[in-house]
Amino acid sequence: MVSTYNLGNQIWEYVFENREEFKGMLLSEAVGVASKINDILRQGNIDLLKNAERLVNYVVEEKEAELIQFAEQEGMIWAEHSLTLSFKLEWIQAIRRTLWQFIARFDENSESFLKKDDFFVLEKKINDKIDQFLNNFFLSYSTFKDELLNAQRKLVEHLSVPIIPVSPTVSVLPLIGLIDAYRMRTIEEKVLTEIGNQKVQSLVIDLSGIATMELDVIDHFLRVLKGVEMMGCRAIITGMRPDLVKEMVHSGVNFSDKVETKGTLQETLKKYL
Repeated sequence: MVSTYNLGNQIWEYVFENREEFKGMLLSEAVGVASKINDILRQGNIDLLKNAERLVNYVVEEKEAELIQFAEQEGMIWAEHSLTLSFKLEWIQAIRRTLWQFIARFDENSESFLKKDDFFVLEKKINDKIDQFLNNFFLSYSTFKDELLNAQRKLVEHLSVPIIPVSPTVSVLPLIGLIDAYRMRTIEEKVLTEIGNQKVQSLVIDLSGIATMELDVIDHFLRVLKGVEMMGCRAIITGMRPDLVKEMVHSGVNFSDKVETKGTLQETLKKYL
């Protein structure tokens, strides 16, 4: 039986010697991607033809560590630049088909034909390595994309919790829109951090932009108010709408004596400023 490692070296040398023909055949196989090569190069600085050679080298010469690292790098780059996954899949499958066409030609031109057992060993090795590249690419792409989305969501949520200083000791937190459990955790983190950083003595929390809260969110909100109190800051609640008041009444909400409630933000600012 022929050593697959030595055979891989021979195949790579054959591909490298005929690399221009390999590229032409690859482009004819990947019709949907061929017209996008320059766009992808410009958008993500990704040279698909050069990377195709690199992948073939790692596959046929059994460079597993380099293959995995390359796949992970590619996954992050494609995710970062939001490149279309269907292009990548079509491109890799075109590389697979083109490589097998070259292996067939290599076998025809070699002095000794591949034996049946050697062929099946080679077929498993090459296809497994290409599949390994795809698996690691998609895993890296998905992981990086999730991290990117979470970072963007966290940034948006922090921007949606604006703590506005209106005097050296008084700040206002206007809350607008839906308050879910995730956003309440962001509010808690931002409020307690900013009270410490800004030395806030009175925090006016305006709820005029909030219509309803789930019971678990209301409970979390009360704990945030307790945290504000523990940091030596007075919490003033303003702008509570009727529907929200009903929810709090029915859920048995009882504000601490140190939490003041006012009808409007204007009324509160007039008093504290």
